[in-house]
Amino acid sequence: MRTLLRGGMVVSLDPAVGDFPRGDVLIEDGRIAAVGTIGDVDAEIVDAKGKIVLPGFVDTHRHTWQTAFRGIGADWTFAEYRAAMHGTLRPHYQPEDVYLGNLLGRLEALNSGVTTMLDWFHCSDRPENADAAIDALEEAPGESIFCYCAMDPEDTTRVRKRLTGDEMAFGLRGPILTTMDTMVADVALARELGLRVSVHVHGAACASIPEMRERNLLDDRTTIVHGNGLTDEQLAILADAGCSVTVSPDVEAKMGFGWPETGRLLGAGIRPSLSIDDCPSVGGDMFSAMRTAFATQRGLDGGLVARDLLEFATVDGARTCGRESRAGSISVGKDADLLLLDAEDLSVFPVNDPVSTVVTAAHPGVVDSVFVGGQAVKRDGKLLGVDLPRLRDRLLESRDRVAAAAGMTAR
Repeated sequence: MRTLLRGGMVVSLDPAVGDFPRGDVLIEDGRIAAVGTIGDVDAEIVDAKGKIVLPGFVDTHRHTWQTAFRGIGADWTFAEYRAAMHGTLRPHYQPEDVYLGNLLGRLEALNSGVTTMLDWFHCSDRPENADAAIDALEEAPGESIFCYCAMDPEDTTRVRKRLTGDEMAFGLRGPILTTMDTMVADVALARELGLRVSVHVHGAACASIPEMRERNLLDDRTTIVHGNGLTDEQLAILADAGCSVTVSPDVEAKMGFGWPETGRLLGAGIRPSLSIDDCPSVGGDMFSAMRTAFATQRGLDGGLVARDLLEFATVDGARTCGRESRAGSISVGKDADLLLLDAEDLSVFPVNDPVSTVVTAAHPGVVDSVFVGGQAVKRDGKLLGVDLPRLRDRLLESRDRVAAAAGMTAR
């Protein structure tokens, strides 16, 4: 099967390929076969004139199960978030609630151009919740990585038998929630199962970084989530170990974590990726995350340029997930995970610089088309093959049930 995206403004994010004010992308058998000026070929032609063609976004950390409670935490601090979402609401989540949150949350991410997403799952009070979360991720189109933070780590082995490839990762409970000895055991299990690990570290927990190094818990399979408050010495330890760091700029800035460490990470030789974190507190699209990270860092020291942010959301995100050979840029041989943005929408028109326009002005409303593995999952601004009215009704029923059981008012 062949598809040709014809005549778009191509931003490849591959230095060897470059960008094209008017270029073509040929998709063959789900992969990118050619980029540039392509002559006549036997293929389905998609008119990309008036569109910006990008690689799909990569979200490296999202607690997707919380989707039903969007917006209720806009004013929360981190402590209030933990008390409400984990202390009050989470105990009342049944597998159906997890399934609907993950399904609608994954569709939301896809609708805004996130073709690869790491679902950092910690609604793991019972094994059935994990199964429901995976069912939803597998039902939704898009590339998803189930990052399992299990209450009982032995259940990770069970889940690993179901998810045998790179669609699974290990969510460490980490220094915020457990002891160093437990972390050592968890990392040993992750390595035995061939899983990358992701761990929340910020504030006082940053002091654990030297001991994590001493106990061989840090390497190029480790992703630090947030990292606010890392000292220069701790940053150097992470860089030397080859760790990646994911920045959730909206949550970090508004929940009191401190300024996103984007610039200091770059200064230490670590190219961060971007992530949403949780939708009860912030918006769920990568455009907002790019803008916040860009504005805060420019305000702090004048650093960063627009292309940095777009790379964080694509190529650097793919590397964080261990998928740099498959995703993150429009490169021959990679999966055809692609976005077409409407460059004629008045919020972005006229497009004088596609990269700067995407970072500073674009939003989910201009995501015209999304392709995953060469298959269109969104066209003309609408998701394909999804009964959204029915799913919306079911999610509202789920929200109301959980809220009532928890003694909370959701609206």
